[in-house]
Amino acid sequence: MLLSEVKPGEKVKINKIKGREAFRKRFMEMGFVVGKEITIIKKAPLHGPIEYEILGYRGLIRYHQAEFIEVSYFDENSDIKESSYQTIKEDSAKIFSTYTKYNKNISVLLIGNPNSGKTTLFNLLTNQKERVGNYSGVTIENKENTFDYKGYSIHLTDTPGIFSLSAYLDETKNFIHKFFNVLPDLVINVIDANNLERNLYLTTDLIDSDVKSILALNMYDEYTEKGNQLDYDSLSKMIGRPIIPIVSTKNQGIENLLDTIIETHEDKNPIIRHTHIYYSNAIEEGIKRIQDKILNSENADLTDHYSTRYLAIKLLEKDLFAQESIKTETKNADEILSTAAKEIIKLEKNFNTLSENLISEAKYGFINGALKENQKTNTAQKVKTSEIIDSFLTHKLFGFPLFAFFMWLTFFTTFKIGEYPMNWIDHGVALISKLISANMSNGILKDLLIDGIIGGVGGVIVFLPNILILFFFISLMEDTGYMSRAVFIMDKLMHKIGLHGKSFIPLVMGFGCNVPAIMASRILENKNERIITILINPFISCNARLPIYILMIAAFFPNAPTLALFSVYAFGIIIAVITALLLKKIIFKSEEAPFVMELPPYRIPSIKIITQHMWERGSQYLQKIGGVILIASTIFWAMSYFPRDEKIINKYNNQISEINLKYKNNIENAASVLSSQSAIKQRNSIISKIELQKNGDLKQNSYIGIIGRTMDPVLAPLGFDWKIGISLLSGIPAKEIIVSTMGVLYQIDGPDSEHSYSLSKKLKNQTFSSGKKIGQKIFNPWMAYGLMIFVLLYFPCIGTITAIIKETGSWKWGAFSIIYSLGLAWLFAFAINQMGYIL
Repeated sequence: MLLSEVKPGEKVKINKIKGREAFRKRFMEMGFVVGKEITIIKKAPLHGPIEYEILGYRGLIRYHQAEFIEVSYFDENSDIKESSYQTIKEDSAKIFSTYTKYNKNISVLLIGNPNSGKTTLFNLLTNQKERVGNYSGVTIENKENTFDYKGYSIHLTDTPGIFSLSAYLDETKNFIHKFFNVLPDLVINVIDANNLERNLYLTTDLIDSDVKSILALNMYDEYTEKGNQLDYDSLSKMIGRPIIPIVSTKNQGIENLLDTIIETHEDKNPIIRHTHIYYSNAIEEGIKRIQDKILNSENADLTDHYSTRYLAIKLLEKDLFAQESIKTETKNADEILSTAAKEIIKLEKNFNTLSENLISEAKYGFINGALKENQKTNTAQKVKTSEIIDSFLTHKLFGFPLFAFFMWLTFFTTFKIGEYPMNWIDHGVALISKLISANMSNGILKDLLIDGIIGGVGGVIVFLPNILILFFFISLMEDTGYMSRAVFIMDKLMHKIGLHGKSFIPLVMGFGCNVPAIMASRILENKNERIITILINPFISCNARLPIYILMIAAFFPNAPTLALFSVYAFGIIIAVITALLLKKIIFKSEEAPFVMELPPYRIPSIKIITQHMWERGSQYLQKIGGVILIASTIFWAMSYFPRDEKIINKYNNQISEINLKYKNNIENAASVLSSQSAIKQRNSIISKIELQKNGDLKQNSYIGIIGRTMDPVLAPLGFDWKIGISLLSGIPAKEIIVSTMGVLYQIDGPDSEHSYSLSKKLKNQTFSSGKKIGQKIFNPWMAYGLMIFVLLYFPCIGTITAIIKETGSWKWGAFSIIYSLGLAWLFAFAINQMGYIL
């Protein structure tokens, strides 16, 4: 528990002092040492100061400061021994020893540049399977987990990649606020060894912020294989932070890293010391003047969380978060900001450049100096393999055709190879249906199992192989590093439609699922570009729509499946491009941000990771099938089954009885076996047609039929019947439900039913059961293509709408997305249907 929670008169022992180094040092000097007992004398109301007694003296501590101190009652830790306590010089190897037998909980934060390997390390340490990829922006929100090591409980948090502790984005601003207000016990700064200069820029911010940190030098094997050398021990001493070389993909150096975490947490690491980055005399003088203004006793709520030096430097960088923090959390905000403004003017006048440039130059000067002293690079390196490959894959002439070929190959393989296991599953579902049909007596339960559950769920599960194959190729492109090359290739096109090249990443992620893709748009610095990317993302066809496409293509485009599938995806991309242009010209007219994105090295993909990605998507699909799709199928079956109109049932049953009676004598008095079999076949054919009419009338007069017929005026111009309308309506929660609903509603077989099990075959024989088109075929290639385009464009699923509202911060953009997409879907489906009539 926290010291702030202790009641007056209670005596407790100190377990841990949280916060940055300077804060901890100040309180340790006052006697707040791990293992010491402290008594709460009294507490002021309204979270006012708390009076305490420790080491024989009484003092006051602010309520919010008491929240940094973890304590426990004596009976909870009866076997605990007090720790040693000594004060030494600030720049010494060891400031304080706070080791105790019970200080066993460590909160650790992973922080680093995008694509530095944070999530791979997180997965390795916590035995999790969070999404990783060989490109920037994979992690879009914090992931947390706890693991044990040598008796310690380590709570690890993985964070999205950032380049500095400067608030360029709202998300970065929120991250920095949480980072300083809920400081972890330790920060692991994950660094890509192959990009030391850029990665160490964030390290300089961590040094300025005075937080306890360790540098995990990741991908160290790739660094040394190039012939490079780094004296990381010497560099560690220079910056006052331990540097541990690791290879997280191969589990190398991890034990050393974990031992260093414990050693550093217990303040026993000889490397740790307080250091400053020197920013030149002029800048240091400005920092000192601003610091003096911030160091006001009335600003303790801010300075207990933030290093005053860090705040002063960020004010010189014109950082928005630092400015807001000063305005809202200090008593002399005007004086501080005025001093900062004067120092900025002075620096920019004297050096004829922006103050933020001066800070960046000084940081990189420090980094270059440190690396020059401690690093030996192989200057005689041969041309990198990645450069040779890039000369083809990113070529201005070959790059785009190669990208189009890879996408075509993805769709071709998804359909062609996926067709075989899809048919196997389809036959398996049909076999189960036949077994139930042959061994169960007629009744509501049999109808539910065959028409509801098997017809609905079975109609969706057959597409699992296609989902897995599609994600195999997407994961392959991501993990090899080709996805970032695709971004580079598409950059010019993205700029022509007014978007940043990095917008392509969340758009490509949309092929998987639009929800995380929309969240991934956080990587875009410009707010307007971020909103445009969010709004066009639903037009990128997600994997939930793939079953509908494959169903229609298998039935109506068997001779050109790859072209049909490719064209639907391409259609969505074209609509996204047109929408982006319209939004940019009409609503969002700001300048786009400059394109800066790293091209990661090519890597041989890990079969384990690719399989893991495939299984994640496959398991999510199966979970939907076993959850929302099963429930939806049952509900829609019940709505299509009830009410059971006895007049309709009796009418058709009487007709069936008459037919049986009529053919009875013919069968019994047949001159030969062949004549008898011919009569039976004729009778069964007539009865099958009557059953077909009966089921059609019952469904049309069911609850779902009544709802569906009210949609006829809107759907009729598109060539859709009421069953399609209900299926589209059911797809609002999740698009996969469309297929399961069609599986339920179109379980009416024709005369060849005993040879026709798959839904795609049944769709070919469906006819209108009412209206002017009664008896005509519902489906044809034009109508089927119009349906695919409608499914592509109409109403994003509930999860996507929720993500749009959350990420844009306004329900208006969610409403815009619904209305705009629904209008487009109707117009294009109508146009395609009319073209079918004309041609």
